[in-house]
Amino acid sequence: MTEPRDATATTAARNAELGASLPLDDPRDFELATRGHVAPLPGPVPGPDGSTAWDPDAGAAFLGGEAPPEVNPSLWRHARLSATHGLFEVTEGIWQVRGADVSNITFVAGETGWIVVDALTTAETARAALALVNEHAGERPVRAVLYTHTHIDHFGGLRGIVSEEELPGVRIIAPEGFLEAAVSENVIAGPAMARRAEYMFGSLLPRSPRGHVDAGIGMTTPRGTPGLLAPTELIEATGTVLEIDGRTVEFQLTPETEAPAEMNFLFADFRALCVAENCSGTLHNLYTPRGAQIRDGLGWSKYISEAIELFGGRFDVTFACHHWPRWGEGDCRHHLETQRDLYRYIHDQSIRLANAGLTMEEAAEELALPESLRDEFACREYYGTVSHNVKAVFQRYLGWFDGNPAHLNPHPPVEAARRYVDYMGGADAVLERAQRSFADGDYRWVAEVVNHVVFADPSNTAARELQADALEQLGYQAESGPWRAFYLTGAMELREGVTPGRTLADAPNVDVLQALTAEMVLHVVGVRIDGPRADGRVIELDVVFTDVDESFALTVSHGALSHPRRTRPDVPATVRAPRLAFLAVIGGVVSAADAIAAGAVEVDGDAAVLDELLDLLEAPPARFAIVTP
Repeated sequence: MTEPRDATATTAARNAELGASLPLDDPRDFELATRGHVAPLPGPVPGPDGSTAWDPDAGAAFLGGEAPPEVNPSLWRHARLSATHGLFEVTEGIWQVRGADVSNITFVAGETGWIVVDALTTAETARAALALVNEHAGERPVRAVLYTHTHIDHFGGLRGIVSEEELPGVRIIAPEGFLEAAVSENVIAGPAMARRAEYMFGSLLPRSPRGHVDAGIGMTTPRGTPGLLAPTELIEATGTVLEIDGRTVEFQLTPETEAPAEMNFLFADFRALCVAENCSGTLHNLYTPRGAQIRDGLGWSKYISEAIELFGGRFDVTFACHHWPRWGEGDCRHHLETQRDLYRYIHDQSIRLANAGLTMEEAAEELALPESLRDEFACREYYGTVSHNVKAVFQRYLGWFDGNPAHLNPHPPVEAARRYVDYMGGADAVLERAQRSFADGDYRWVAEVVNHVVFADPSNTAARELQADALEQLGYQAESGPWRAFYLTGAMELREGVTPGRTLADAPNVDVLQALTAEMVLHVVGVRIDGPRADGRVIELDVVFTDVDESFALTVSHGALSHPRRTRPDVPATVRAPRLAFLAVIGGVVSAADAIAAGAVEVDGDAAVLDELLDLLEAPPARFAIVTP
């Protein structure tokens, strides 16, 4: 394994200059992050296979003292705040466990048990959090769970706090559209998003000053067992008021903000407002680098404004799914107002520059936050960045094309790289110039130009090493946790290659697969068809999902799948199976012949038609290359 390099003099100087420009010794965030601390997490959380699912003290091993030159000092400060872990009393009757996962879990005392806000990522971390609050705040059964939104770090751990026997008595409440959004995000483009998430959250990097430091919204993602339990109740309108275990909760829907389905809510009895992931201790993403649909910055701002008007004067504390609460009506309102203005400024100014004729890249380079927002630590780029958010606004309104006809049909990366390198005099000439640029500290340019050499010839070791060195220095300078993780993971992959990973068949999330609608199951089939190989072939096959009594007439033609809701009397074959059994065959977990022999799948007619369909399906790789072709 190649050891990471030291920070260069240029990187050390840039980090020192940024550190000197910020009040890094301002104690207010540290006071907020430690307020109400009751007890720390007792130690590492064991995983399902004897490994460690989560170590709350992993950051404490290296986060003491001043930031080393290999870490942006602002990110270092933020990481120290995130590393504060344990049980915290938010206000009388409300506790949070922070630092047990990348996200927070909140426990509200009802008349007879706990009302839980979000359930973390894995059963192991959620179970540890419940044990901690029961130990120090009094043991209570879980009566209700509120999912704030559709990302797995807020619903994946529910099986750790609610057993199968307890489940019938637990209300699971979520915003309208929750299940479809939660499932589709993890399945249709799931393999690509999961691979990119490894880069974004630094899960392949060691925890160290030269590796992963902080993810921006928390320390890192846990290992363990995620799941999904479907909601029993949906919030369909803002202003809905529910009595939940004797507590009055008023809801505000905030769709298409940080998640497709999301909601804020007020615990009126405690004068406490949960702002979900709409307001946190960082600038968030309008576009997340792991991949997701573009978020609506304008709507995000307007929903925060609506929350201020809807709940104003009725809360003394705000708490969120990440980071630490705010206390006092004045400080809470100030935080909401700055977050409101943060997303509105980026949206409006991006469109202003677009209407003035700037391209996406030009606007992202030019637009900077006003000083009044830039000086707020909660508006800084620990997770999202202004650059990416500007580009997200352009993407939402104008798409990827900038209007320049030279960019209508550019060459793909490898072909373009070969031409660039040839025009620049060959690989040796490019590397000679790039070495000079590296010595001058122009790492951003080195990473861009040497990338052409790597894509033109991935076996060029000198190019890979130089690009890795440039990416590494950019990572050391990054204030954004995800940007740092992307840069450093890219450097590691250039030096060491792509390491093997686990496929969906190796580690399926059965809860998520079970939650797939019948039509979503067929969407999975569609995106796995090898279109070029399928062209010229016509396959007709009816599928009856016996567990939900839904039938579909599948046809593959012109390399594409269609599946209207009906059956055909003269179809060559009809497959009858529960959704999970059909998915097991589609995913290659079990062969069609074995599934038929076991009685899990039945085929009426010509079973060879099913084999013909299966032959056209392509399983996504567990881990594909990103920094090489």
